[in-house]
Amino acid sequence: MRLEHINTDTGTLIVTFFGELDALGCTHIRPELEAIVASKDSQRVTLNLREVNFIDSSGIGAIVYLYKRLKSQGRTLDISGARGQALELIELLRIDTVISLKSSALRLKGTATSHV
Repeated sequence: MRLEHINTDTGTLIVTFFGELDALGCTHIRPELEAIVASKDSQRVTLNLREVNFIDSSGIGAIVYLYKRLKSQGRTLDISGARGQALELIELLRIDTVISLKSSALRLKGTATSHV
């Protein structure tokens, strides 16, 4: 699991996940998620899950954790690009009723700022 951050021209931080969002993957990205919460540069954070081919309860927990932390700061989180098993699990657990789920393609304007 690795992440790529892109700051858009509109001030949104897009975080693209690559790989499996499972217990092992979440262990690797935890410091990066903490950095996203600590950084107040972007009011909106979008999780791009287009490159995630598997998600389990640890991955869902990481998303919910990030959502709660950002919301407590008055920031917003949404999900984009979820497909396949990841989308099915998000919908089954009704995560999409709390966190906005975007199905349209992202326009990735900006520069990559971090890789994990």
